[in-house]
Amino acid sequence: MTDLIRPTRRMALGLGAAGLVAGLAETVPARAADLPAGAALPFNDPVWNRTQAARFQAHLDGRQVWGRCSGSIRGVRPGEAVRHLFNFEVFSSIRVVLRPDGNYDRMSREVVFYTDPKTGDVLESWDNPYTGERVRVVDIANDPYNWVIRDWVGPPAIPGTDSHTMPEPTGAARKPFLMNWSMFGPDTVLLHDGGDGWYPNRLDPVHWPRESGGKFVQATELFRYFVKLSDLADAGLDHLPHNGVWIRVTPWLPWMLMGQADGHIMYEGEYCSNNTLDYYSPQVLTRVRAKYPQYMAAPTKWYGPSLSSIEHYAQEQKPAPARQ
Repeated sequence: MTDLIRPTRRMALGLGAAGLVAGLAETVPARAADLPAGAALPFNDPVWNRTQAARFQAHLDGRQVWGRCSGSIRGVRPGEAVRHLFNFEVFSSIRVVLRPDGNYDRMSREVVFYTDPKTGDVLESWDNPYTGERVRVVDIANDPYNWVIRDWVGPPAIPGTDSHTMPEPTGAARKPFLMNWSMFGPDTVLLHDGGDGWYPNRLDPVHWPRESGGKFVQATELFRYFVKLSDLADAGLDHLPHNGVWIRVTPWLPWMLMGQADGHIMYEGEYCSNNTLDYYSPQVLTRVRAKYPQYMAAPTKWYGPSLSSIEHYAQEQKPAPARQ
């Protein structure tokens, strides 16, 4: 959930993952591994995989869900202990709509808040223990964050292009959409997703010396979905109840004003989707309703562009002045 362009198979937490995934290459090939013969489900069928991906995201009948991810962010620097810096909360509204070609438009709005580990309050400012400086905290707000769930996978999308109109590749460039499944118990299926990235930083250190970690971004993002095998087998269930774990290793957040200092941060969180708002903290709901009321409802029609959080930061923020 921070400066990303989704990889071709990224399912993004059922949250949109806060636009955090940019230029990630998949860590493992898609495969149906260690699945029982008695499961009798077409794990190697790309059309079936497409449907399951849509069921993970929202209801197939067009009803929205709300996505949630919450967890901690730690700072990692050479020569010292890892530090728990602050927590985070992701709130998203998600909808899938069937297209005439059988694929699905996956449409969402999402926000990420950084929170105080003790009180749960959303941070407006933060005292950076590495620099001794009080900095202004910047929410992530992505409206929209959309992509198309297809039964095929092509070359990575070029940043700034609209995946809605992406032409279907031909020949070796067109690969079947197969997710990486394995068993994690007698009735629990584990879905692996994620990848490793090395891509140009939209925050050029020449213009953003205090915010940018360098010319390129090095990041890893990992998702683990847990779903019941019996739910996967229930074709009448139009949304798959699930939960999972998300980990992201990424450079310092730009508003931390760490520049190119050694080290990085690590997100670790748990995620799920909900049909109710009952499981969100009062602080998160108050913040969304007061500052981002449109995020309570997912888009009903496709629009764009869908930008990463770093692209939004570059457009909406200004470089911090030199520290006195």
